[in-house]
Amino acid sequence: MPKVLISDKMDPKAAEIFRARGVEVDEITGKTPDELKAIIGNYDGLAIRSSTKATKELLEAATNLKVIGRAGIGVDNVDIPAASAKGVVVMNTPFGNSITTAEHAIALMFALARQLPEADASTQAGKWEKNRFMGVELTSKTLGLIGAGNIGSIVADRALGLKMKVIAYDPFLTPERAVEMGVEKVELDALLARADFITLHTPLTDQTRNILSKENLAKTRKGVRIINCARGGLIDEAALKEGLESGHVAGAALDVFVEEPAKASPLFGTPNFISTPHLGASTSEAQVNVAIQVAEQMADFLVSGGVTNALNMPSLSAEEAPRLKPYMALAEKLGSLVGQLAHGALSEIAIETEGAAAELNQKPITGAVLAGLMRVHSDTVNMVNAPFLAKERGLDVREVRHDREGDYHTLVRVTVKTDAGDRSVAGTLFGNAQPRLVELFGIKVEADLAGDMLYIVNEDAPGFIGRLGTTLGEAGVNIGTFHLGRRTAGGEAVLLLSLDDAVTPELIAKVRTLPGVKTAMALKF
Repeated sequence: MPKVLISDKMDPKAAEIFRARGVEVDEITGKTPDELKAIIGNYDGLAIRSSTKATKELLEAATNLKVIGRAGIGVDNVDIPAASAKGVVVMNTPFGNSITTAEHAIALMFALARQLPEADASTQAGKWEKNRFMGVELTSKTLGLIGAGNIGSIVADRALGLKMKVIAYDPFLTPERAVEMGVEKVELDALLARADFITLHTPLTDQTRNILSKENLAKTRKGVRIINCARGGLIDEAALKEGLESGHVAGAALDVFVEEPAKASPLFGTPNFISTPHLGASTSEAQVNVAIQVAEQMADFLVSGGVTNALNMPSLSAEEAPRLKPYMALAEKLGSLVGQLAHGALSEIAIETEGAAAELNQKPITGAVLAGLMRVHSDTVNMVNAPFLAKERGLDVREVRHDREGDYHTLVRVTVKTDAGDRSVAGTLFGNAQPRLVELFGIKVEADLAGDMLYIVNEDAPGFIGRLGTTLGEAGVNIGTFHLGRRTAGGEAVLLLSLDDAVTPELIAKVRTLPGVKTAMALKF
């Protein structure tokens, strides 16, 4: 039974879902990093919020860990490259707190427009400064979205309901999606020049860090109001303070800061500045939603192999997993075969699919091929870290789908480019379930790839099979199955034999002395 650790405070429904799905769960919160390292090796899954830091050091101690689930959208507290290298899937729950965060951004926009925090403080202090607080309407104002993904699209929908005009900058926003959202797609400079309000909804990356820099803040129109409920670091806080003090920026509301907890921000006390302590996801509904979602996603992965909202591998729904499972088994065997047979440095690999296989999600098939290929050199490789390791080693990976109909109803072909030339293997599924090799280096040969096998390339000549059988018999090795293929009579033949015993170096040496043998190798699946 898989076992999960919930290491941060989480709604009790998460643990209930794990147990109902057949996953053992421990709720142990408040541990120090060293205390967590001492116990993490006992678990297959780790469910966290923002307190636990899944560092490289913790991951090194997590000898059985397969998945980390973050109940929330931000994964700043997870070392994703280290997790990928260890073969650990990292998931988040990007939709559980989307409405809550979007509503908080709208709330802060209203608060800026009508100076609500200052008006409240003044009124409760016994003042009645009705003429001091002259606000602005949101109706007919232009809202600039930086980031038009899930949360940004909800903000756009709410803003359109308030009769605002919405413009959006997002490199991944297609013109069709912009029309569907009812927004105008613009470049960043145009957004800065036109927006009355700017709200940020983008992850913090090298490309987005300080996207509202001093230079870009200077490009905004005088009187702009800025809201950030996304990530600290998207705005140059010192430059924002200067803009507020000069009056160029009429107001700013931040829920996130470069350093959190933000207990001594230079922005504190600045006129027309509003702050909240990272409350974007802080509603009871959101906390229940993300707890439920992270438990469901992790249980799907541990029980049935479903992958949802993973940040370091392709998503694979629980419904897709059963259909893809035999293809992934086939792909892994083909990758392993070509990895064992191909000599020299590999520079390129192509994974081609045709027939029924071409209609499937290709990413899991590619991951399985790479896992089989690279496991020849390391026993810690899996579908998660194989693409990462392939990229790290400079291996060029290509995926090709073919619409054509071939000899088989479904086919997966793996071709590697080596110093010695291209090497290609292909396989199919018998009965849509059983992986079967059907082509080896251009030669038609049907074989099951399992257990200990002997691979031989020889000259097709009478008497060879008898001599080979005698050699194996004298060595006390029994043949399980025998598969033979050749290009032409009297030409080059390929033999694949499954054996009941491991193939020893001594046996390989004897086979290589047989007349006509060009290559003899041991294979293991």
